[in-house]
Amino acid sequence: MYFLLLNLSLTDLGCICTTVPKAMHNSLWDTTTISYMGCTAQAFLLVFFLGAEYSLLTIMCYDRYVAICKPLHYGTLLGSRACAHMAAAAWVTGFLTALLHTANTFSLPLCQGNALGQFFCEIPHILKLSCSHSGYLREIGLIVVSACLVLGCFVFIVFSYVQIFRAVLRIPSQQGRHKAFSTCLPHLAVLSLFVSTATFSDLKPPSISSPSLDLVVSVLYSVLPPALNPLIYSLRNQELKDAIWKMMTGCFSGAITCLFSSAQQSLCNPLLAQPAF
Repeated sequence: MYFLLLNLSLTDLGCICTTVPKAMHNSLWDTTTISYMGCTAQAFLLVFFLGAEYSLLTIMCYDRYVAICKPLHYGTLLGSRACAHMAAAAWVTGFLTALLHTANTFSLPLCQGNALGQFFCEIPHILKLSCSHSGYLREIGLIVVSACLVLGCFVFIVFSYVQIFRAVLRIPSQQGRHKAFSTCLPHLAVLSLFVSTATFSDLKPPSISSPSLDLVVSVLYSVLPPALNPLIYSLRNQELKDAIWKMMTGCFSGAITCLFSSAQQSLCNPLLAQPAF
């Protein structure tokens, strides 16, 4: 599990480093430009890391399935060699997906300028600038193939978690059920966040599309999940949970104290209590 978490953290770091630094650079230097090669690399790396992340989440679901439903065979089914092979397959899947989409997208002629209404080079926005009908159809075919693979992984994840929940509910002790569920909750939270944001970005109705909404949706699927994944998995650490709770209660108590002190000061000083006109 920790080996797969290491690979997942690398994909999260890759997603953040692909889009955020360039956006920060443009914001600080008040520019909106990127080179053609930089745009190509950015689009390729983002699809690469997102594809690898979804593949890793699917593999991690299989890891939880074996750990809970077949614990006696865990060492045999998920040894170090098997984990290395599955992780390599996830990275290769992301690489091939990114290579096909990027090669097809950047081989199309652009006849509607080169201005993207986005803070990074996103393939759907680049396709809007193209006037090649055949290239657009090729990209649609690649998207259909990718969607079939994603749907297959999703069906596998749902089937695995049905088996996991059935196995957990058969555990006689409440403590055992709680421990088994606690190992699945971070993965479920990360997977739900990733799938919901990606699904909304792909299936949002064109009628509600706008530049501001497109910007928000792009942040949701490219920046938010990679940024929150480490926090979600770290919440299993009791010391981290205690620190977050102390920080939240400290901020809350500080705000209450400030409000009470301001109210007392207003009551004690009639001039402060009178509204100014």
